[in-house]
Amino acid sequence: MTEPGLFGTTAASTDHCQLHGAERAGDFMQPYPHHYSVAAVAHAAGEVTLASHRLPALASAAPAEFDGPGDMWSPETLCVGAVADCFVLTFRAIARASKLPWSSLRCDVEGTLDRVEGVAQFTAFLVRASLQVPAGANTEQAQRLLERSEQSCLITNSLKAATRLEAKVEVL
Repeated sequence: MTEPGLFGTTAASTDHCQLHGAERAGDFMQPYPHHYSVAAVAHAAGEVTLASHRLPALASAAPAEFDGPGDMWSPETLCVGAVADCFVLTFRAIARASKLPWSSLRCDVEGTLDRVEGVAQFTAFLVRASLQVPAGANTEQAQRLLERSEQSCLITNSLKAATRLEAKVEVL
């Protein structure tokens, strides 16, 4: 039997709870499984509107590589953006739990889309993270936490493409 963790979660769910910032006072992670719903509405031509409960609508279209306009979010850029966003949110929670002081984090992600056995799919994600920490911060710990964030990101853990991290820690 697991011991109760933060705010009534089990030890098994505490890590994920911490990864997304639910360790703050007043935040409670719901028990698994979580369910996320998005509706996509489109007409024969033009943009696709994505909608989800309590979120602003988001317009998307095919990228230029698929003969789209190239000036809107696409399923491809949303997927790569999800990798970047998840990395940053995961790092934020891990750094908070580890009490690592930091100033800013920039995460640039490049996704490679290719054909594998006749099927288009992402084959790799290159995550370039640049972290700024204040003078006196433990840069070795910062590097370890960046690496842990890459390993803990639920988005990349849910995708079959390989992920590679290039991390840099800069003292301000």
